[in-house]
Amino acid sequence: MRRVVVTGLGAVTPLAVGVRQTWRRLLDGHCGIKSIKDRSPQFAALPSQVAGVVPIGSRENGGWTAKEWLQPGDERKMALFAQYAMASAEEALNDAGWSPESPEDLEATGVYIGSGIGSLDDVVDTTLAYEKGGYRKVSPLFVPRLLINLAAGHISMRYGFKGPNHAATTACTTGVHAIGDAARMVAFGDADVMVSGGAESCIHPLAIAGFARARSLATDWNESPHEASRPFDRTRAGFVIGEGAGVVVLEELEHAKARGANIYAEVKGYGLSSDAHHMTAPREDGEGPFLAMKRALKNAGIKPAAVDYVNAHATSTVLGDAAENRAIKTLLLGEDGKRHAQEINVSSTKGAVGHLLGAAGAVEAIFTVLAIQEGVLPPTLNLTQPGDPPEEFDCNYVPQTAQQHQVEVALSNSFGFGGTNASICLAKYEK
Repeated sequence: MRRVVVTGLGAVTPLAVGVRQTWRRLLDGHCGIKSIKDRSPQFAALPSQVAGVVPIGSRENGGWTAKEWLQPGDERKMALFAQYAMASAEEALNDAGWSPESPEDLEATGVYIGSGIGSLDDVVDTTLAYEKGGYRKVSPLFVPRLLINLAAGHISMRYGFKGPNHAATTACTTGVHAIGDAARMVAFGDADVMVSGGAESCIHPLAIAGFARARSLATDWNESPHEASRPFDRTRAGFVIGEGAGVVVLEELEHAKARGANIYAEVKGYGLSSDAHHMTAPREDGEGPFLAMKRALKNAGIKPAAVDYVNAHATSTVLGDAAENRAIKTLLLGEDGKRHAQEINVSSTKGAVGHLLGAAGAVEAIFTVLAIQEGVLPPTLNLTQPGDPPEEFDCNYVPQTAQQHQVEVALSNSFGFGGTNASICLAKYEK
């Protein structure tokens, strides 16, 4: 089996547009969650009025201005989630130094970008226009803007990549599924290079209303948005919706070495599972996350005791955080009793960016890669009292402040509605 490494990173997040500014702000303890109640009366009428919003501003200052990232006509053709994916792909490809021109290289490069929901704005706006004005009020670009695979399609068309052109849509597991699947395409020889990740932009009253009706969202911190996302904290009471994108360049090891590429980390393993339990709620015993992580390590050929860090899915929900915590401890403590819970390093970066849904797993995989490269654990914001009950939440959750720690092996988890789970094992590259 061919070895797969990460050679490029790109991101659009509520902390900043761009990987480096996002990462620095994350380590410095900044939060990208803001009040959205002033956007419209519809937002103000919702029980949850906070969201992780991509900052508007110049590219130079880490803000989003579409025209700085897109070509003429792209805004009309692309939904916002696809625009975020395009910007992230551009950054990742530039970071990787990969700009192929030969037919052979273009044919060996593919794209795999997913989204959990896609463009809800287009669905709502077009439905209202159709109800009011009929057939002629429907844009000929409605369906292309709507389709989730068009993020990958647009990236392939811009750069002329003729390898696999694929998309996943598996709710909040999408980002990890996209990267894990793409890594396997490289490993099995379907491509030498894959541009992969997830993108999302559905901060819309209808989306928030739906999640709120499902009692999934934080509703008690509308006046203090920065405190709303509280992974592993005993006062956690729901997730905060967010938007953005994360894209990585995955490359076959010998291909990367031959061109002198910078190697951030190696993709060592990938595990998937199903809760087979409930549409939205996890199993309390955490069996699904446990199986995904166990399979990722088995695929990697790595023992649980070797894991230095877990970037948790932990969205700040009561049941979800508890189930994942139980799964992590069950796997990493093992049966020999030689490891103590306090030695398990776990953090959830959703305290800083919220839950980016289909983009979450990709952005968090990027954070995990950087944790490996720089030897630092990103913090879990708003974590003051782990629990509940506190005796079960006794790992090192990196509360509030980043910690220096050598990371050789890490897991990054994502789980989604429908009981779909995935975990990716990333490791320091060893020649």
